[in-house]
Amino acid sequence: MRICRRLLIAALMLMPAANIARADVRLPAIFGNNACLQQGIDLPVWGWADPGEEVTVKIGDSQKKATAGDNGRWMVKLPPVKEFGPVSLSITGKNAITLENVIVGDVWICSGQSNMEWSVAASGNPQEEIANAKHPKIRIFKVSRATALEPQENCTGQWVECSPETIADKSAVGYFFGRALHQGLEGRPIGLINTAWGGTVAEAWTSHEMLASKGDYGPILERTTAANADPKNANNPNRASVLYNGMIAPLVPYAIKGAIWYQGESNAGRAYQYRTLMPDMIGDWRNHWGQGPFPFFMVQLANFMKKDEQPTESAWAELREAQLMTAQSLPHTGMAVIIDIGEANDIHPKNKQDVGKRLALSALHVAYGRDLVWTGPTYQSLSRKDGKIVLQFHNVGGGLVVKGDKLTGFAICGEDRKWVWADAKVEGNTVVVSSPEVKAPFAVRYGWGNNPDCNLYNAEGLPASPFRTDTFDGVTINNK
Repeated sequence: MRICRRLLIAALMLMPAANIARADVRLPAIFGNNACLQQGIDLPVWGWADPGEEVTVKIGDSQKKATAGDNGRWMVKLPPVKEFGPVSLSITGKNAITLENVIVGDVWICSGQSNMEWSVAASGNPQEEIANAKHPKIRIFKVSRATALEPQENCTGQWVECSPETIADKSAVGYFFGRALHQGLEGRPIGLINTAWGGTVAEAWTSHEMLASKGDYGPILERTTAANADPKNANNPNRASVLYNGMIAPLVPYAIKGAIWYQGESNAGRAYQYRTLMPDMIGDWRNHWGQGPFPFFMVQLANFMKKDEQPTESAWAELREAQLMTAQSLPHTGMAVIIDIGEANDIHPKNKQDVGKRLALSALHVAYGRDLVWTGPTYQSLSRKDGKIVLQFHNVGGGLVVKGDKLTGFAICGEDRKWVWADAKVEGNTVVVSSPEVKAPFAVRYGWGNNPDCNLYNAEGLPASPFRTDTFDGVTINNK
């Protein structure tokens, strides 16, 4: 009997803890020490526990209870926190978790491809930027790269305070955007969730549910089905929905203020398709988050590659057009134009500071209602008179400005569609365009190329977006 009892005790000691003890209440990675929680809206908090276990979540003086379901999942929605600043957050079930150094502010998703992923250390003036990154009220969560065939419940990452010790490998565009908001909003806490992967297509960041709901994306899904059948593609990020599943779904429905997006290079060959794909992706995120049409701001593609000697067609120009169309058609969106800060030989321009500042201007106006000039001139309409085309613009701010001796970047054609470089000059808040080679002008293009010469601004120093007045078929119209 004594021997049997000893054997039983020894066997119990060797059994996995999960077989003889309760499962601890657990949280997804997005909830952790140093986290930033969204101010002013309901706060979903969720995690896992034993099925049937009661969990209490408390923030400040408010608390809510939930019971874990059969799969162990639980969720509560805490009432909005009105004040910005430090707050206590605890979760109690059979065990207790207290998160430390949590702050309430505005939380922004920072997503896209390599130019969003691009680090502070690899951007312009890195030593000074890193040394000066002492902003304890800016919190950053960097999502580790992950692909998945199905939506995931968790990701890998952790919240950190912004400091010289933590900022070097974080998104430069995200940081400079967040810093500009932090400063422009009188020191308001800002949370930045970096979730980006270089060289990726927009459909990888879009849910299968959305893509499958529209027949136009059949070719995308067919390519993905073929790619998924090859084991070599197990970690390929350029398959439909795999980055949504691995790097966006685990964040939903963490309460956020909005999102910024720097992507498009990898979709330039299908720019016409991007006219619907981009707004569909935005709508997809908004639908899954369930917060309504939260603010969403994108970066238009920079100038890149060699300059064209003559006016020409351009997939990159068509992609910029698709981005502009999205920003002008969807509510609560905006776009940072950076046609003036690219580098001909580098698809990753080092000047990420101005990118962040221009995104922040859009956010300050659209998301925060600040009365300011937030974007550069955008084409409005045209009139034809005496062999010239007169262009009208929105967003002229303090007036149209030419940086340099002569206005550049304009091309003109007649109904024969033969484009030539044009003479252009600012007259009041209009631009008058003409050419001795085109007696009866029909259409105008500005900044239409991979790396165009562009120097039209408003008085506030914001560049005009490239545009065209024609609707001729482009080079990517049939690419799906």
